[in-house]
This record gives sequence, C-alpha cells and structure tokens, in this order.
Amino acid sequence: MFTNEEITLERDCEAVLIPSGTPVLLQKDSVVSITQALGGSYTVNINGNLARIADKDADALGLDAETSNEPGGKKFTGDGSVDEAMVWDQMKTCYDPEIPINIVDLGLIYNCQITPIANGGNKVNILMTLTAPGCGMGQFLAEDVRSKVAAVPNVTEVNVELTFDPPWDQDMMSEAAKLETGLY
Repeated sequence: MFTNEEITLERDCEAVLIPSGTPVLLQKDSVVSITQALGGSYTVNINGNLARIADKDADALGLDAETSNEPGGKKFTGDGSVDEAMVWDQMKTCYDPEIPINIVDLGLIYNCQITPIANGGNKVNILMTLTAPGCGMGQFLAEDVRSKVAAVPNVTEVNVELTFDPPWDQDMMSEAAKLETGLY
C-alpha cells in the first residue's frame, strides 16, 4: 500500500510541510500518496510537496492509528528504575520524515541520561540534533521522541534538547544505516 499508491483523504486533517515545518490543513477529498509510514507517522506527497501526518489522523488516510506508543495510564514497575534499553528502543521508533531510517541509527541522538527524581519517578534528558540546522521539523521530531519516551514505565519527565554542536554528518550513522542508504 505504501508504494506511492494514491489515496483520497476521507476528512480534513492537519499536517506539517516537510522540511519547513509549516502547519497546513489538508482538505477532504485531496489526493495524496504515502511515501513513508514509519514510527506512527505518515509522510505523504500532495501536489509535489511532502507533508507529515500524525498517527492520530491516520483515519483520514483510511488507516487505523497505531497508538501503541501513546502514553496511557502511567506504569510504575519493580524498583521504580527505568530500563535504558527500553528508552533507546522507543527512540528507534522515531523516524526522520524524509529518510526511512530511525533517528538512533541516523546518529541524531547525542546523549540520553536517566535521573531518579527525589519524590519518585525518573527524568530522561535527551540531547539530539537534526540532519540539517535549517530543518523546520525539529520541534516535531523532538515531540515525537518526548511522547514515545514518556510511555516507558517509571518515566515521569522527559526533556528533549536540540543542539547543532557538533553538527551532524554522515559519519554519525550506524553501519546498518550507511548500508541501507548506500553510503558505506
């Protein structure tokens, strides 16, 4: 289905133009094609422009929302600690809307620090970058990371900070990502 098959929107839905980050309202009956459906968001081509549609609006595309990563009732488990591997796994469900590779393998996550909070719970501080400093999608990617990491048991706060120091380059990609993009 996600091989540029044309889909007619079933209702108006909010989207964000890529790479500017400009919010737009896509009108019911507009024809789009899905170019990427990863991590609970959809990159669509509409009239030659790319736009990102959030999972909550999947029904406008005639699809069911994934919602499995949505924070629901907060879960506290075991000794109250956070499984760091689970945090990294959640970040691996976040994708650059133009590149079908998760942000961890792209090398966009510079640091992830988990700190217990005195009155219970844990704060996760994440330092990340973008592939290009002028990309308007930064706030949307950061929010995607924040909401998905917030779903991890025992996480009560998530802070995602964007930085461009050091600037990202292709050498920061995992070997698997380099192979997938043909940059190896």
